[in-house]
This record gives sequence, C-alpha cells and structure tokens, in this order.
Amino acid sequence: MNRAANNLQPLSMIAPGRRARIVTVNAGRGLQARLAEMGLVPGTVIDVIQNSGSGAFVVAVKQGRLMLGRGMAHKIMVG
Repeated sequence: MNRAANNLQPLSMIAPGRRARIVTVNAGRGLQARLAEMGLVPGTVIDVIQNSGSGAFVVAVKQGRLMLGRGMAHKIMVG
C-alpha cells in the first residue's frame, strides 16, 4: 500500500495552528469547482486558524481567510 495514502486525513481533523497541504478533494464536480474558485486545489498549503470540533472552521489560504462548512472540510484530504 502507498505510504503517502496512509498519512491522508480530512482537513476537518487538523488542529488549529497546524499547516497542511491539500492532496485531493473527495467531492463531486460542483463542489470541486466551488473549492477551486476559492483556491482550495491539490498542492495548496493551508493553515488551520479555527477548528473547535463544531461551528466555524476557518483556514488561511495565501493572503486570505476562508470559513468552510464542516462537511466541506471533511471532503478535503490533506497530508
């Protein structure tokens, strides 16, 4: 089995203050396009600003901050 695949986890599981790189997005074309418009594509490095386990999920991408739904964050796989 691919060792890198074992290290993947949903963005929703990353603690605040941690940095992660998007590896893949497990979603339909509509959500993938929406996330791409926000700059959330494979290879992008993001910083998790807020993740309390419920409520707002905030990430920093490039020079901006984005608030994501928890379901959205769960479909973004990072490594």
